[in-house]
Amino acid sequence: MIKNYKKTIILGIALIFAFILFSIVNPFSWNDAGNRTVVERADGTQIVQFAPGVFYAGFFSKEKEWPNQISVVYQDSTPNYELADNGIEIGQISVRFNDATTSSIKGITQYILPQDEKEMIALHNAHRAPLSLVTKRLAPYTKECLQSSAQLMSSEMHYGGGRAQMAQDFGDQLKEGVYLLSVQEKIVYDSLEKENKRIYETKIQYDAAKVPKRKVSSIKEYGITVADAAITDVDYEEKVDMMLSKKIDAATKASVSKQELMTAQQQALTAKAKGEQALVEIEYTQKQEQTRQVVEAQTKVLIAEQDKVQQKIAYEGAVLEAKKIKELADAEAYSKARVMQADGALDKKLNAYIEVQKSWANAFAQYQGQVAPTYMMGGGTGGGYNAAHNFMEIMTMKAAKDLNLQMQNK
Repeated sequence: MIKNYKKTIILGIALIFAFILFSIVNPFSWNDAGNRTVVERADGTQIVQFAPGVFYAGFFSKEKEWPNQISVVYQDSTPNYELADNGIEIGQISVRFNDATTSSIKGITQYILPQDEKEMIALHNAHRAPLSLVTKRLAPYTKECLQSSAQLMSSEMHYGGGRAQMAQDFGDQLKEGVYLLSVQEKIVYDSLEKENKRIYETKIQYDAAKVPKRKVSSIKEYGITVADAAITDVDYEEKVDMMLSKKIDAATKASVSKQELMTAQQQALTAKAKGEQALVEIEYTQKQEQTRQVVEAQTKVLIAEQDKVQQKIAYEGAVLEAKKIKELADAEAYSKARVMQADGALDKKLNAYIEVQKSWANAFAQYQGQVAPTYMMGGGTGGGYNAAHNFMEIMTMKAAKDLNLQMQNK
């Protein structure tokens, strides 16, 4: 029993030593995704494992992991040389524009390590670790490209719209190499300070084919390429801010003055237009009144002429009517005269005769007294009647005589 227990302990210890020894001399290794592993074997050969997963490295080999992509970060005010998320913070980069003003640049540049095994081995042998690569090659190259881009413009030009141009120049130099520049002295008038100033204008040198001249890229020899580059912020020094503030104030005042001038001109044009409109309205109103008066006068003339025509027609009608009446009256008078001449106005005389007879007959009939005496002397017969009868005949004869009434037909 004790012997078996001892054997078990010895076997366990042997297994532990075997595991430790296997770990030390293990010929297999593991490559994480997003990395590549540079392997130095015991015989001095070097290989690079790009694919992720388990691979055969060899006994007693040395291994070094590299990220496939590494970022140079310049965001913080102080550097932090630790690899985190495949990036190393080198601190904000200070640049000088061609007007001798300085600014602090924030941003990030991402580099892709070479995919060729020979280039990767050469890179590994030159720098041995990502931190060495960043501090000795990538960070200086990034700063040089930024500073070269800043020298191509002034801080005012950058503020006034040159940000995109600076970003384009920066990216172009990162990928192809730093420009060779030439400096030219130039005298310009500063409208803000009212004086001439000497400035130095920096320009890119070109060859005969109009291609920019460049320095040899310090990253191309190892097959490093640029994945992306971004300038996230530019912090100008205080005097630049003050200068820009003054120029902004001056530009604002000029803009306000220009706007006020435009407003005044517009108001003048508006007033002129309103005045012209008022004159047109007055002229139009007056012309309307003139037209109305002319039309009214013409209407009155036409009405008067029409009245005159109507009066003439009425007059002529009245004349004709009077002539007609006269002619009718003349005809009637002539007719009556002829009738009266023919019968001696018999009808009228008869009517008058009848009326006269009616008159005295009515009077005689209404007489209340005695026509003849009550007592008559003599011997004649019908004395009373004869007297009345005689009276009637007398009156009748008198009326006929007065009327010149002739009973005989002519």
